[in-house]
Amino acid sequence: MNKLIIKCVVLALAPAVTVCASAQTAMSLKECMEYAISNSTKIRIQQAATGDAQISRRDAALALFTPQISAQTYAYYNFGRSIDPQTNTYFNTKSFHNNYGVSAGYDLFDGFKAVNNYKISKTGMLIADSQEKQVEADICLAVMEAYYNVVYYKRLCDVYEEQVAVAEQALAKAKRQEELGQKGHADVIQMEADLADRQYDLTNTHNVYQDQKMTLADLMFWPVDEELTIDFSCSVIPSEGEESPESVVSFALDHNPAVQVASWQELNAKRELNTAKCQLLPSVGLYAGWSTSYYTYQGSQTAPFGDQFRNNGGEYVEVSLQIPIWSRLSRHSAISRRQHALDKATAELDQKRRDVESEVRRAIQDRDGAATAYQQAQRKAEVQAEAYTLNLKKLEQGLISPLEFQTANNNYLKAQADEMNSLFKYLIKQAVVRYYNGVEYVNQ
Repeated sequence: MNKLIIKCVVLALAPAVTVCASAQTAMSLKECMEYAISNSTKIRIQQAATGDAQISRRDAALALFTPQISAQTYAYYNFGRSIDPQTNTYFNTKSFHNNYGVSAGYDLFDGFKAVNNYKISKTGMLIADSQEKQVEADICLAVMEAYYNVVYYKRLCDVYEEQVAVAEQALAKAKRQEELGQKGHADVIQMEADLADRQYDLTNTHNVYQDQKMTLADLMFWPVDEELTIDFSCSVIPSEGEESPESVVSFALDHNPAVQVASWQELNAKRELNTAKCQLLPSVGLYAGWSTSYYTYQGSQTAPFGDQFRNNGGEYVEVSLQIPIWSRLSRHSAISRRQHALDKATAELDQKRRDVESEVRRAIQDRDGAATAYQQAQRKAEVQAEAYTLNLKKLEQGLISPLEFQTANNNYLKAQADEMNSLFKYLIKQAVVRYYNGVEYVNQ
């Protein structure tokens, strides 16, 4: 079976990121996809999620490699009974107290929680990037389908316009022949009915074309007050060969963003389970600090602020060991939840791999079937075009009735529509296979 490669011929190109709303040049499929990516709200939402992932990675790195440092101060007045710090006895008076302190702490061992969180945050960045690529691919595929729908209905409108023109010429000639007595009035009425059918089909097709064009503009976030102009030309060239299904499946299972996201989510679930298990181990922390104070008492002589600030200062160094003994089974419950999350992530990965493999094989089968259908549609269109030309000559010579010619004309129209429909189906199926084989839609 011969394979086909469809290649769009761009008549007027400009980088999509620089296309402005007032541009009058025809936009190619690539430009439409790039414009949609640069303006899509879905991309902006995913970019915000990527920004959150970057912040999470930064926080995890700081938690792993840097200590916690804090400073504090407070001041208060005391009324009534208090302790004299010089005599350590109670007395009734008003006093003012002011304290300053700086402390730092670092977890020497926290059950590898900080280490695992850092690894999870790095994988989270990869997940966010892959999800953004997946969103871009979904947008590009939707734009591609809408783009080809616009091209299809535009070409169909052109076909109907030609048919209307031919029907108008045939009707005018039939009316002249009726005046000369060469045709009956029934034939003229039949040809008028045929012209009305063609005009009705043209109007309906043009309405669908406008609707599909609006759909494409919505997907692209094209300004509503500007006219969208696209390139309608495509050419077909023979292919030298196609890749094997096994190679495409293997590549997709290793590089497809959806599979990668599921794989990294499973990896993070394993790390979170290990973190939960390690919370049963003791934790060790190192802490250090410095503090000083200043005070005054009503009716007593106290040292100046500077002298007290220096003389009352003190430092401390602390090493703490915390051993979990009983926490109402909260740690064991956390382990069970993390185990369930891992089981779920593993099942989702297996399901995603199966889905992607099925999608790839189905896409290859659909592409090959669409290629065969397009070749057959081409042959049918050629034969119907030749038959239409012959029947048109017969109609002009009065050898067939207008009703017989209408049947031949309908067959010709259907053959042209089938040819265009099969062409654009193949274009989409081929693009899907190439995407699974590592070629992004926007680069095809």
